[in-house]
Amino acid sequence: MTTRTSRDVLGRGLRVLGRAIREQPRIFAVAVTGSVLFGLLVIAGAYVVGGVVGEVVVPSIAAGRIEWGALAFAAALLLGISLLRVVAIFGRRLGAGYMQFRLQAAYRRRVTRRYLDLPLSWHHRHATGTLLSNANSDVEAAWYPIAPLPFAVGTVVMLVAAIVSLFVTDWVLALVGLAIFPALFMLNVVYSRRMAPRQARAQRIRAEVSAIAHESFDGALVVKTMGREAQETARFAARAGELRDALIAVGRLRGVFDPMLETLPSLGTLAVLVVGAVRLQQGAITVTELVSVAFLFTVLAFPVRAIGWVLAELPRSVAGWDRVQQVLRATGEMPYGDATLPGDRTTPATLEFDDVWFGYEPAEEHSPGTEVLGEVSFTVPAGRTVALVGPTGSGKSTIAALALRLVDPRAGTVRVDGVDVRQLTLDSLTGTAALVAQVPFVFDDTVRANITLDRPGIDDTAVWAALRLAEADGFVAALPDGLDTMVGERGTSLSGGQRQRLTLARALAGRPRLLVLDDATSAVDPRVEAAILAALRGGGDGPAATILVVAYRRATIALADEVVYVEQGRVVARGPHDTLLATVPGYADLVTAYEQAEAERERERIHTDEEAIR
Repeated sequence: MTTRTSRDVLGRGLRVLGRAIREQPRIFAVAVTGSVLFGLLVIAGAYVVGGVVGEVVVPSIAAGRIEWGALAFAAALLLGISLLRVVAIFGRRLGAGYMQFRLQAAYRRRVTRRYLDLPLSWHHRHATGTLLSNANSDVEAAWYPIAPLPFAVGTVVMLVAAIVSLFVTDWVLALVGLAIFPALFMLNVVYSRRMAPRQARAQRIRAEVSAIAHESFDGALVVKTMGREAQETARFAARAGELRDALIAVGRLRGVFDPMLETLPSLGTLAVLVVGAVRLQQGAITVTELVSVAFLFTVLAFPVRAIGWVLAELPRSVAGWDRVQQVLRATGEMPYGDATLPGDRTTPATLEFDDVWFGYEPAEEHSPGTEVLGEVSFTVPAGRTVALVGPTGSGKSTIAALALRLVDPRAGTVRVDGVDVRQLTLDSLTGTAALVAQVPFVFDDTVRANITLDRPGIDDTAVWAALRLAEADGFVAALPDGLDTMVGERGTSLSGGQRQRLTLARALAGRPRLLVLDDATSAVDPRVEAAILAALRGGGDGPAATILVVAYRRATIALADEVVYVEQGRVVARGPHDTLLATVPGYADLVTAYEQAEAERERERIHTDEEAIR
């Protein structure tokens, strides 16, 4: 089983290298040309050194005088070969480096593009740290052997040329070379087979360490407020310890094989000297030929290692490639259609849910999924505001995601202006509808950049208009650099309410015809929230938009033209707020409970302020 697995790794690794060559053939050709030139110059240099010793140094010693002309010619020849080797090395390294980094950049883009194409349901099943590892360390690992690959290919050509030259020189010395070179290759193959499982395990644990670290850092607030610093540190330390042990296992194996790989060429040189001395006494070879062959074995030791470098990195490359391919071959993307919305792009849109069913896929294979919505049907007429109300876990955020086609229904249809959202083009959908999520996300950039997102046609005038609608123009104007103020990672320099208003302004800047607010104003003062919703309903400088708002506060709900009340993924009741309050006990209990909780929080805030004043 181990042999078959190792052979499989070798074969798959060579196929990965073949893929790299097919994707970057010209750059690879440049690198290999430099490597082949270097190898041939190594052989030529060995025979030049042999010629200098045999034809210049030895005769000069025997004659008791130096032939300066011959010595100068030999020095010029060696200098010329050295300069050509510098050019060859430069071409080989430049081509190999350019090829490696270009492949890594290309596959990072492909992986990231694939992340963006895959639906949220796929992302829910994969840890963020693992995804970061796929785009970073796994891509690097997949193409790590590219750096020594041209050198290895040139070395193979050099070995063939060296063996041919050995046979031309002396068949006995050639047999010594034939014994050493296959031994080096077999040692590298054994090394690769032993290294394969160790590299694969290290690569897997490296991704797990990244996932734990990201989770701990991203949840720093929870960790600190719950006093879980020690436990999280211990959890990370345990997996980091596993990675340490895995890398030590890799290093230990490398420590065993590296001296052997260094020793074999030296033994070959020694064997050549011993056998060559005998052949010299027999008159079969000359001093020039013996020195040339011995020097050739000496200088071949380092280039031959390039083959070992490639074989040693193949297991790591295969492990990284497999993990990258898991992303690139992942299915479930939501292709867009070619339909566009009819009518005036400045008028409010109509949103319709028609017998929609939805369930989240299981986090693990063979596990049951989670049914979230069933038989959901309602309409948000053009220009109207509908409040979506329901207890926690009733499916409100899922309905909001379906409206923007972040996920697709298992059955039923979501329509905008009578057109199935699955048939719309990407530009048509994103140009019509905007979502302000429950958890506001702010990029580590300026206020302006966070609002415009480099979208065409949004100038500073449009930015300030959107900020005014979101009741955010006051605090932005008070910032040190106004629109040019850096807000920090995830908007750490802003309060929760400021982040919510900033993300609302981002949505409004695109002038959407359909605006979906998923509890998007929960962190702002009720007065400010009422002003925002009133401005959105009234139009003015803002878009004439249809609004679907996930709401909890009575003040927010009261501003809606209609309320859709959901429980356990089903639409239980629809109608005006006052009507539902009087006729639907569950709705009345929920709204009353929310109102009481808000009042209690407000009393606590006032009490805290009074204590601070005293």
